[in-house]
Formats: sequence, C-alpha cells, structure tokens
Amino acid sequence: MGVFSQKSKSKAAPQTLRVEKVVIPPKPKPRSSLAPNGRHASSSKQGPSPRLSPNPQIARMKSTSPYPSSSDEKRTERKRKAVTSTPRDSPAFGNDSDSDDNDDTDPFIAETKRMRRGDSRSIDVNRKLRHKKAFGDDIRELRIIHAADVASLASQCVPIFGAKEDEIAVELQYPSRCQPERYELVWKKDKIDVVKDIIEVVKHVAQNYLTEAEARPFIDHHVSFRRQMERASNEKIGDLATFKSALSSYNTALKGLLEKGSIAKNLDKIHHLPLELVSFILEQVYDRTVAPNVDILNKYKTGSDNIYGELRYPFVHKILVDHGNLKSDQVFVDLGSGVGNVVLQAALEIGCRSYGCEMMETSCNFAEAQEKEFKSRCLLWGVAPGRVLLERGDFRTNRKILEVLREADVVLVNNKAFTEPLNKALVDMFLDLKTGCKIISLKSFVYDNKGAVNDIATSILDVEHHTYLEDWVSWAASEGEYYVSTKK
Repeated sequence: MGVFSQKSKSKAAPQTLRVEKVVIPPKPKPRSSLAPNGRHASSSKQGPSPRLSPNPQIARMKSTSPYPSSSDEKRTERKRKAVTSTPRDSPAFGNDSDSDDNDDTDPFIAETKRMRRGDSRSIDVNRKLRHKKAFGDDIRELRIIHAADVASLASQCVPIFGAKEDEIAVELQYPSRCQPERYELVWKKDKIDVVKDIIEVVKHVAQNYLTEAEARPFIDHHVSFRRQMERASNEKIGDLATFKSALSSYNTALKGLLEKGSIAKNLDKIHHLPLELVSFILEQVYDRTVAPNVDILNKYKTGSDNIYGELRYPFVHKILVDHGNLKSDQVFVDLGSGVGNVVLQAALEIGCRSYGCEMMETSCNFAEAQEKEFKSRCLLWGVAPGRVLLERGDFRTNRKILEVLREADVVLVNNKAFTEPLNKALVDMFLDLKTGCKIISLKSFVYDNKGAVNDIATSILDVEHHTYLEDWVSWAASEGEYYVSTKK
C-alpha cells in the first residue's frame, strides 16, 4: 500500500498561526491625460464628442420632388420608419473641438461602412455598374440640365453667404470624366437646394466610389471637404470663401483619383447601388425636369382612368427587390407609367430592361424629358443603367408592350384609380404572362369587390395581401393595401 493511502499511526501536531504585519506601499496616481499645452492628449479610444444638430436653415429648405426629402424633418422620420435598414441621410455632426474619435465613433465613417455592407439582397454578379463611356481619355461634354439652369439669379433666386453677383458661380465634379455641373450659390423656395445638393454629391461619391482610405479627406468627421462645407454653410457662419475653397479642393482631389483610374477600378468591384444613391440621382433628374412645372400633373378628369399618383422610392424598392427579386438580366414592365419614375428606378437600381406605357400626353412629355436627363445624368455619375423604353398610348393596344409582357418577370399596375372595365381588360392581358411572373397592384384583380369574384383571375393568379407603410405613396400619408399576384 502506498504511503499516501496509509493511515497515520500518530496524532498530528496542533497547528500554530503566525501573524506578520506587512506595510503596503500606496498605489501610484494615474498619469494625467493632459498634454503639456493643457489639452487632452489624443487617443484612439476616446468616446464620441458631444453632437450638434445639422444646419437648421438648410434642413428647412424642401425639395420640390413629391418624394420625401431628407432635409424635411417630418418626412425624414417617416422614411426611417419605412426603411429601417437605411442609414440616416443627415447624420448629426460633432462639435468643433480638437479631440479625435476612433473610426467606430466617427459618424461619417460609420455611415460609410454601413452603406458598404449593403442590404440583404443576393449579389447579382452579372450587373456591371461602370459606364463604358464615362472613363475614356477625352472629357465628355453632356447635355444635362445644370442646377444653374433651374436655380439662378435669372430665376429670381437670391445669393447666399452674402455673396456678390460675380461670386456665386461654381462647378461640381462628378465621379466620371464628364465635364462638371454648373451651380449658382443662390436660394429660393421651391427651387433646387444648391448647398444641400452639392454636399450630398460629395457624400455619395465618398461612400460609394472610394475606398475607405480614399474617402477620409472627403467625409472625415473633423477635417474633410464635406465637414468644411457644412461648417461654412451654417446659418451662424455663412463663410463664402471657406465653402468655395472646400469645393475647389474636392474637385481637385476627385479629378486626381479619376486620372489615376481609381474610380473606374472601384466601380468594377461592386454590383449594385444602395437605395440612398439611387433615390438621390432620380431626385436630381426629377427636380430638373418635372418639378419646375409639377402643378400641370394635377389637372385630370375626375372619375377617369387617367388620374396621376406616384409610388415613392422605398415602396418601389420593396417591389423590385423583396417581391420581385429582380436581376439585371430580367424584365420589368409598368402599365400606366406616368412620368416614368418607377421605370427609371428599376433601370438604375436593378440594371434590368425596364418598360413603361402611358397615355396622358402631359405625363408622357415629362417622361420623355426625364428619360433624356436620366441617361445623361447616369453617364455623369459613371454608372450604366438597364435599357429604358417608354411608350406612348394605350397599353391594351400598344404592340411593343403586348410583346414584352410575354417576357416580363415583374409587372406593376398602379390601378388604385382604374375603372372596373380597365381592370377586367388587364386580367385578359395577364393570360399571356409566363408562369411565375409577379404582378404588383394597388387593387386586387381577384377580389375587386365582395359581391363577385373574377373567375378568370381566380384561375390564373395566386394573390397575397400586403400593407405599404406611411408616406410610401403621393396621394396619402397613411398606410394602405397592395397586392402581389403570381401567375400560375
């Protein structure tokens, strides 16, 4: 038996306690974080600095687009409810102290990282974003409607920053080898918000066209082109020289990256545009074509099929991405396409072939103007949209539309105000749709009323009921119903 398993034959000696006094030296005091100059030494682990609200004067200037502007506080709140995955369009700014924040507490950099993580959609590797004509050796001169053509002294706008008439002309470079856009530093209600437009371009360029390292001089929280413009345009400062200097530095830096080929190379690595950039480009198009004469669209005959109403960007995004799961090699059709907003969004956001048909002459004229500006402005931004075709006339008899419906993967029908005969005619047209085609409508084709069921629609369509969120349509701020039908 081992020694450790044997029982002791003798009693253990009683234990004695020994007490010793030990003097514990005092702990050293923590070193002060103050630098010799009396300021806190910079540290990458410091917390965020106190935040200030964005410029209240700029925030009050509303876009003339019918879509909710990011500068309108009430509408911004609704947009956040509608698209919870969308980062804030106007991040809060920190104070002007000399303390540094790390990347995680820099709202601009954090916002950029969120944007680049993208949404939950599957990657469409076949989508090629870079426009083939936007990055050639020659600088292209485009026939765009410049901001200065809409908001200018000639249109009774007033100079901002206390600028003189010969000081208001500026230019803004876009992420392409196209000539810059002309602006005048002026303001007037219901005109383009020039300062906001310029700063938003800087933000979107940095977040979507540049690497993180390249983006820092553009949107860094403390010292960047965007930050300098924000400070200079504050209503309490109004520093014309600083604003123009920051804009000039931005233009020079972006042109340098274009010369190096960095923008084209970065675009080749991504396959979709975030909704924030898509909606901003489309709003630029709308504000330069439709908005100056938007009141004309409200003149329609009550009780007819030709009543104008628009679906806003988040709703269209939901239709294209979540319900339609559209890819760049597929087909989208809008029956009753109005001024072409949804057709253009599908072409830009998805890159698919996008068709629309409208019979109201005024809407068709606006759609034609939008399509022209859209194609030029996509080139200005360096991105290639899908093919767009907007037809005039009755979609029930338009030969091109009837042909393309056989290929359609998603069909939109804003039939909220359509008469019953027109809705019945649409059901007959759906007989030619391919199996699996999605039809999104504001009224159901199967249960048009409680007293009768359309037998043809019931036999060819599976219908799902959905609810759209607040401010997703132009005719109401409240929630509403819509339907997703699948061709059997």
